[in-house]
Amino acid sequence: MFVDRVIVSFRAGDGGDGSRSFRREKFIPRGGPDGGDGGKGGDVVLVSSPMCQSLTDFKYQRQFAAGAGGAGSRRKCTGRDGDDVVLKVPAGTVVKTYPDEKLVFDFDRLDRRFVIARGGQGGRGNVHFKSSVNQAPRRAEKGEKGESIQVVLELKLIAGAGLVGLPNAGKSTLISRISNARPKIADYPFTTLFPNLGVVDYRGRSMVVADIPGILEGAHRGEGMGLEFLRHVERTRVLLFVIDVSPYAPLPPLRAFQVLRGELERHQPQLLRKKTLVLANKIDLLGADRGGVDALRNFCRRHTIPYVEISALTATNLDPMKKALFAFHDPA
Repeated sequence: MFVDRVIVSFRAGDGGDGSRSFRREKFIPRGGPDGGDGGKGGDVVLVSSPMCQSLTDFKYQRQFAAGAGGAGSRRKCTGRDGDDVVLKVPAGTVVKTYPDEKLVFDFDRLDRRFVIARGGQGGRGNVHFKSSVNQAPRRAEKGEKGESIQVVLELKLIAGAGLVGLPNAGKSTLISRISNARPKIADYPFTTLFPNLGVVDYRGRSMVVADIPGILEGAHRGEGMGLEFLRHVERTRVLLFVIDVSPYAPLPPLRAFQVLRGELERHQPQLLRKKTLVLANKIDLLGADRGGVDALRNFCRRHTIPYVEISALTATNLDPMKKALFAFHDPA
C-alpha cells in the first residue's frame, strides 16, 4: 500500500534525575556529597533512506517515544543515556507542524538527518552544589522533560518527469511501455490510485518517471482526489502532458490540455514554469477527422511547446518521445 500523508506524534526521552548521595565508607563517615548526574534522554531522529519508498510504516504506528535517561547514582556515577529512536522516511518527505502545517524540515534528497524531538538533559547531582558555606548539599536537579511534537509527514515524489493527464488518458499504459513499472491498467477512470515510479532507459541514460493519478477539473479544490495527487507534480523537473486525442475522449484535446494547465496553475502557479512536453496519445484510434489533434498541435507550435504524437498501446513513436524527453536533461 502506498501512503503519502500521515499524522504522527513523537516524544523524546526525559533526562534522568541527579542523585542526592553522600560518601559513607569505613573511616570516612562524613565524606561529603558524591551524587552523580542523570543521563540524557534519547532523541527522535528522522533519516531519508533509499530503503524507504512510502510512509506506509507510519500508517500502522502513529506514536514513537525515545528512551528516558537513567538516574545518577552514588560515587559520582552518571546515569546511562536514553536510547535514540531513528526512523527512516523516503526522500521527498516534508515535515509540517500539526494542525497549522508550517514547514519544519524538507528531506529534499537522500541521507539527510533531522532531530525532530530532542531528549531532555539529565539533572545535576548534589556534588555540583557543594560550597564553602554548604558542605553537605541536599539539593539535586530533576531531569528535563523531552520534547514532544505532533507533525504531518507528507511525501512529494522526486522524479525526473511526471505524467499528467485526465483519468483514462493512457498514462499507466505509457509508463508500462517505456519503463519497468507494472501498474494496474483498465479501461475505466481512476485505475491508478497512487503514483507509480518507473525507470526509463534511452541510449545508455536513465531517468525516473512518475505516473501521477488522473487529475479532474476542480482538482485544486480537492475534487476527485486532486489535492492528494497534485503535490507529487511539485518536485518533477519535466511535465509530460498525456492527452487523449481519440474520438472517445471526454474532452477535445486542446480543451483537456487547458484544463490540466489551469488546475496546475491554481494549485501552484510556478508549476507552469517547468519544462513541458505534450504527448498526443491514442493516435491509433484516430479516423479521418483530425480537427481536434490538429488544434492541439497548432497551439503547441504557436507557443513553442514540444509536441509528439504517440500511441502507448501500439508503442508508436515512443523512441521520438524518449528523445524529446531526454533532450530536456542534456547539458547546455
